[in-house]
Amino acid sequence: MSKLEGKVAVVTGGNSGIGYASAKELKDQGATVIITGRNSEKVQAAAKELGITGIVADVSRLSAIEHLVAQVKEEVASVDILFVNAGIFQPAPVGQITEEMFDHQMGINFKGAVFTTEKFLPLLSDGGSIINLSSVNAYAGMPNTAVYAASKAALNAYTRTAATELAPRKIRINAINPGPISTPIFGKTGMSEEQLTGFATAMQNRVPLKRLGHPEDVAKLVAFLASDDATFITGSEYNIDGGIGINPLLG
Repeated sequence: MSKLEGKVAVVTGGNSGIGYASAKELKDQGATVIITGRNSEKVQAAAKELGITGIVADVSRLSAIEHLVAQVKEEVASVDILFVNAGIFQPAPVGQITEEMFDHQMGINFKGAVFTTEKFLPLLSDGGSIINLSSVNAYAGMPNTAVYAASKAALNAYTRTAATELAPRKIRINAINPGPISTPIFGKTGMSEEQLTGFATAMQNRVPLKRLGHPEDVAKLVAFLASDDATFITGSEYNIDGGIGINPLLG
């Protein structure tokens, strides 16, 4: 299928997990894709595997985002699809949240996401699509995720308001709320292998469909929202969680 033929897509945090799978899906559907990420080695390796362009950028710094936009502008005339995917997960219980934890998560998950959109807007085509990666944690009240959840709830609020303001340019902006997806993000939390396995098993048992999601599941939704099949969809949130949000008490 080539529903995105002739489109240009930028995927932040595109070197692994949902970002990598989405970059592959967007390319497979015909788009010209540029990925970004903080780790130069990983970005270049992923770009080489996918046969696309990779640019190193730390979205927690506004100067880096501005430099990223300038580099993208050198590569392409305009951008049609912006997948704001870069994010981190740093669990901590209430009462043990440090200022550094707060600033780090909010700096990437919310501030970084907002200013990625803000800085790319002049380069974004009228009629383009912005997709923000949020999380069902914005609503779940899951222990140890207070700041992470707050960062995603804030992003969803920004998405709704931005949808109203960007409508005159026919730019659509939507949010995706994944549930438990098997990605490398959990391996970066400092949890041991045993803890990670226990966490994954516990989450899987709570999902009505009895499995964790795959990055490719989310990538299909990203590609849909990026396509002309979704031209009447903006300001929306899509839960992709195997049904975990239906009944959080389900065992």
